[in-house]
Amino acid sequence: MAENNENIDQELESVDDIITDDEEIRHASTVDAKAGDYNADQIQVLEGLEAVRKRPGMYIGTTTAQGLHHLVWEIVDNGIDEALAGFASHITVTIEKDNSITVTDDGRGIPVDIQTKTGKPALETVFTVLHAGGKFGGGGYKVSGGLHGVGASVVNALSTDLDVKVVRDNKVYYMDFKVGRVHTTMRTLDEEPTIERGTIVHFKPDTDIFRETTTYNYKTLLTRVRELAFLNKGLRISIADKRLEEPIKESFHFEGGIKEYVQYLNEDKQVIFPEPVYVEGEENGIVVEAALQYTTDIKDSLRTFANNINTYEGGTHETGFKTALTRVINDYARKSGQIKDGAESLTGEDVREGMTAIVSIKHPDPQFEGQTKTKLGNSDARQATDRMFSETFSRFMMENPNVAKQIVEKGVLAQKARLAAKRAREMTRKQSGLEIGNLPGKLADNTSNDPAISELFIVEGDSAGGSAKQGRNRVTQAILPIRGKILNVGKASLERVLANEEIRSLFTAMGTGFGDDFNVEKANYHKVIIMTDADVDGAHIRTLLLTLFYRYMRPLVDAGYIYIAQPPLYGVALGNNKSMTYLDSDEELESYLSQLPSNVKPKVQRYKGLGEMDYDQLADTTMDAQNRRLLRVDPADAEEAEAVIDMLMGGDVPPRRKFIEDNAVFVENLDI
Repeated sequence: MAENNENIDQELESVDDIITDDEEIRHASTVDAKAGDYNADQIQVLEGLEAVRKRPGMYIGTTTAQGLHHLVWEIVDNGIDEALAGFASHITVTIEKDNSITVTDDGRGIPVDIQTKTGKPALETVFTVLHAGGKFGGGGYKVSGGLHGVGASVVNALSTDLDVKVVRDNKVYYMDFKVGRVHTTMRTLDEEPTIERGTIVHFKPDTDIFRETTTYNYKTLLTRVRELAFLNKGLRISIADKRLEEPIKESFHFEGGIKEYVQYLNEDKQVIFPEPVYVEGEENGIVVEAALQYTTDIKDSLRTFANNINTYEGGTHETGFKTALTRVINDYARKSGQIKDGAESLTGEDVREGMTAIVSIKHPDPQFEGQTKTKLGNSDARQATDRMFSETFSRFMMENPNVAKQIVEKGVLAQKARLAAKRAREMTRKQSGLEIGNLPGKLADNTSNDPAISELFIVEGDSAGGSAKQGRNRVTQAILPIRGKILNVGKASLERVLANEEIRSLFTAMGTGFGDDFNVEKANYHKVIIMTDADVDGAHIRTLLLTLFYRYMRPLVDAGYIYIAQPPLYGVALGNNKSMTYLDSDEELESYLSQLPSNVKPKVQRYKGLGEMDYDQLADTTMDAQNRRLLRVDPADAEEAEAVIDMLMGGDVPPRRKFIEDNAVFVENLDI
């Protein structure tokens, strides 16, 4: 499998080389598009449409739900390219009743005249030839979005049916395709267009390709649509779901762009100054936008984008922003006397505490690095971001001395906390043996040294821990009991976190380090399973542990290593039969009992805690890989996950109180 993945990566890089290494393409990408110049000759063909269906992961990353939703963005990106060029103002994404997708934009419409190199209509070329489009050197676009840039042709190849309508010059042009092949050649329709101009693409994903699911998640699409609207100020993006009895439609339009994005992220936080600092400028064809606002929180949130791609791994634009931020704040602090001569400067970590910031650049020739192609590598992006942000932020600090003073004071406090945490970390390592990797005494480790098959069960209480130790597979399963409720790290300093014995034991057992020192490749276990009681206290402990992983060991979550065990709530035995039927809820129990013959007397046991199970019952229902059910923690919607963690576990009480008041009515069978 690893070898196969490596080959795919190599082939993907070769495709990227075709796109990015050609001097003519790089030169053409800087040509401004004009409405009258957009014609078939601008649709440049780079590569034929071969092997897409055979190796779809090479083109869209994966054929899971993530890849399914990626198809939508490939089509939406084409509409956004039109918006970036100044020719589109509204894009609509619609989930149809049959779970197909329709994407409409009011741009110029895909060209329909004959493309010189293929001798076919440009519309057909765009949907049947890989890397054919206005963004690949034909002079159609100065800047374009999209992660892989394979666009319409790949969506066509991976759909059972696709049809497209283009409205140009008061005519409606139509084509449709079956599994990537032309079904109906281009023709004009004798009908009134539903839009004045633009493109309407309708497609249905192929179940032979997307075997995991072809059901679109409205919330997933909604989150990205809203994000794209923030990133492209002035553009209206709408989303509709027609699968419901009462179809829903939501529309997003932000004239303030990423400035409003920052305000949206901070709407439940206490901010230091009301209006975010906003930067916009252009240098050598690179458009830079940045927005920043400080809160009273102790953590920071920085999101970076390049050509609308979320650069999770950062890159040069992020480096430029961070460098400028640290330099400007230190310069101001020394000039204002808040940091004395000879005193230690604030670090980047210090000045970013409590910061919420968005950095978004549009680059005519973005170069992406990293395995996921989400790290920007252009050196000129660092220079442009640094210079433009420095100028505006310096001016902001000088013009707002009261706010500037608060920003510096927050950085100074963060510096003191960091130094205190450093001392605590050193002391903790000496006391617990973190430096030499000694395992905590209460850990019952497994015998295998292979992290890929090793599982760590974090078990609530010594009683359940004892049962788990007896019932485990000693080769693959390790048991770490914890006592009571660990510290809520959502509102605690690192110094307090490291003082907690239970947390130190977990850090030591994992072997990864924590916080900035974290290294996921050193993880001793590739499955970390939270196994707590099925009651309110168990849910609370589970939430505290998830907060710990999210705040201090986030790469474990991102890697998909964190799981939640699903122990049953009831066990039912019939007569003298020793075999048990396990059930998960009151509803399941009621349904099961109602179907039993009247002369059978069931023995019902309710497991309020894991310790009430015999070790063999616990092993059979919750630990045995053949029978157990695990929920994998997957923060697919990082934005929502961040907001929920803040609201439930942070220091700001009013939002949490409101959540409890709003949702208390939905709680049933509360154990108090």
